[in-house]
Amino acid sequence: MPVSLHDQLVVAISSRALFDFEEENQLFDRDPAGYVALQRSRLDQPAPPGVALPLVRKLLAFNTPEEQRVEVVLLSRNDPVSGMRVFRSAKAHGLSSIQRGVFTQGRDPFGYLRPLGAHLFLSANAADVTEALRLGYPAARVLTESAGASAAHPQEVRIAFDGDAVLFSDEAERVYQTQGLDAFQRHEMEHVAQPLPDGPFKPLLAALHRLQQAAQAGTTSGMRLRTALVTARSAPAHERAIRTLMDWNIGVDEAMFLGGLAKGEFLREFEPDFFFDDQTGHVTSAAAHVPAGHVRSGIANP
Repeated sequence: MPVSLHDQLVVAISSRALFDFEEENQLFDRDPAGYVALQRSRLDQPAPPGVALPLVRKLLAFNTPEEQRVEVVLLSRNDPVSGMRVFRSAKAHGLSSIQRGVFTQGRDPFGYLRPLGAHLFLSANAADVTEALRLGYPAARVLTESAGASAAHPQEVRIAFDGDAVLFSDEAERVYQTQGLDAFQRHEMEHVAQPLPDGPFKPLLAALHRLQQAAQAGTTSGMRLRTALVTARSAPAHERAIRTLMDWNIGVDEAMFLGGLAKGEFLREFEPDFFFDDQTGHVTSAAAHVPAGHVRSGIANP
């Protein structure tokens, strides 16, 4: 009987999101042969950790010998030789449980998200992220210049999400962008009892909710999970967002309705292992403090 990843949280991640390959990447597009040669010469040299490595390490810590709750798969434009270095680097960083990978040698990799059943795709390649989102998969471009994750919560994964165009659709954001704040507030109050349509990251939040429930039931390794909604919404528009989560039967542990305040300082206090937002200004603000990813979705990303 074939192996199945059913009932696991499946994270697909590129080599540049997991490791610091920025020096090598300078060769990738202009000299592919030179890139392969450089990676071959460094096969026994572990790559430095990348922005998403702490998140991956914590997620994998949910697994026990009896129960596999999380699967991390390498999904990369790298060639197979470079893939050897990626796997060796993973082992050197204590991530030997990463055993699956797809290396496409420059070809588009995002098509493999379907057979993987991925709940999240993290990549430093903006075009790949855009196409993954178009296919319906939660995906974000990792800002490789992001600050590192805090080490203050070793037994807890913390993930923060923007609301509109990330957890929810950009329906309300379109009203705000085209008609202004007053029209947005009126629209949200008029539709307060109507749940917002699903956004691209609802499947990830749902999968994290299942993982959180398993952790609370004591069927994982003792790791915990904490989620936060960090949104520019404010009262009274906050109510529709909360009602939508209630309709989904999915809760978040914290909610910040910031009314347009810069998110970076608030995220620094929450200390997420990763933050997802659709607007480049918010992502840039966040990246000065925490690991951040840009969700190229909605009206803010035409």
